[in-house]
Amino acid sequence: MHFITKRIRRAVIPVLVMAALAGAAGTASAVDPVFSTYLGGAIRGYDPVAYFTDGKPVKGKRAHRLEWTGATWSFASAKNKELFEAGPEKYAPRYGGYCAWAVSRGYTASIDPEAWSIVDGALYLNYSLGVRAQWSQDIPGNIAKGDGNWPKLLAGK
Repeated sequence: MHFITKRIRRAVIPVLVMAALAGAAGTASAVDPVFSTYLGGAIRGYDPVAYFTDGKPVKGKRAHRLEWTGATWSFASAKNKELFEAGPEKYAPRYGGYCAWAVSRGYTASIDPEAWSIVDGALYLNYSLGVRAQWSQDIPGNIAKGDGNWPKLLAGK
């Protein structure tokens, strides 16, 4: 009996895997509007305001957190939290904090808070410093592509 069960399992499992893959390939799912991690929250727990005020990435503190757009945002100080609350669109990274290069290519990817740029007053994050170098080769073109792709990614198209 054990032999038969093992044989059936070997025949059925590949069929189930293929069916699951076929179903997944046929449907696109919308991305969350903000890149966040389970433990770190939005943009890996870094303070989005600090990129503008300090000119560098600064880890946020538990004491200065808030919920916005379904994600937990952390700030290095109460002042930075207040600035964000007064104008979150000014400080929140473009494309929900996903990698700007990836969005310009039509998909999303995580980010390294050290791989960042401020362009025309907007914060852009990238997967790595190497990816940021690629993205920087055509910033206006990549932003235009990202702006076109972002609504589609949010809609799951």
